[in-house]
Formats: sequence, C-alpha cells, structure tokens
Amino acid sequence: MADNDKLTTRLASHPRMIGALFAIMLLLSQAGAASAGCQCTFVGP
Repeated sequence: MADNDKLTTRLASHPRMIGALFAIMLLLSQAGAASAGCQCTFVGP
C-alpha cells in the first residue's frame, strides 16, 4: 500500500504527469490496435 501512496503523492505534486501518462497510454493502445488490424501474410519462396 505504501507504493500506491507514493504514486498518489507524486502525481498530486506533478499534475502535468497525469496528462503525459494518459497520452502515452492512449498512443500505446492505438498502436496495439493498428498492429493487430494489419493482417499481412508473407508467402515464402
């Protein structure tokens, strides 16, 4: 529980980090969906 308290206090003292973490998570979720949607097949020689 102490780790959660450290994270909460750190985010409370740095509110811009909340926006940065949200943006990173949004980009990662979009990249995962884009890579899963590419149904590319490669035919061997």
